[in-house]
Amino acid sequence: MEIAVNSSGDKPRVPTAKILLWIGLASIVMLFAGLTSGLVVRQAEGRWIYFDVPVAFYVSTVLILLSSLTMILATNAIKKNDVKGLRTWLIFTLGLGLAFIFAQFLGFTSLTKEGVYFVDKVNPSGSFFYAITGLHLVHLFGGILALLVTCGKSILGKYSSTNYLGVSLCAIYWHFLDGLWIYLFVFLAFYRS
Repeated sequence: MEIAVNSSGDKPRVPTAKILLWIGLASIVMLFAGLTSGLVVRQAEGRWIYFDVPVAFYVSTVLILLSSLTMILATNAIKKNDVKGLRTWLIFTLGLGLAFIFAQFLGFTSLTKEGVYFVDKVNPSGSFFYAITGLHLVHLFGGILALLVTCGKSILGKYSSTNYLGVSLCAIYWHFLDGLWIYLFVFLAFYRS
């Protein structure tokens, strides 16, 4: 964990950006906890149609897990001052993130072919599925933007083994998105009351 040293040089502290990131992540956790709780409550009321999660969502899960691995490799590379390795692994992470998004849209296409729609008065299960996965995608777009900025800065040589806070922040957010997706995927694919 990166720490900063104050002007007296004796007391390490966590950078403010990391603290703010963790506060933001806590609010995202509360959002998705509320949505999944709402799904449980609504499902208990009845008139709930079950459907199988399309294979594309399983594929996207593998892709996002791989992207976390490449992000770990990117972070390890910069800690060793391997700037070229950082760039390479960040680009792989970005590619896997974009592939995740593509797989998600393939999954949405499969759902609509099965008659599962976002707005459906008869089947609120589809609405919850689209809302939850769609909100995750919105947050993932933020992660893609962070990856683009981090990639750009790595190409410009802004990071080193002693200065990589931006890489750390991007990695924390990306791993958070991965963990959040695993929770959501397991919940949506396997939860049945």
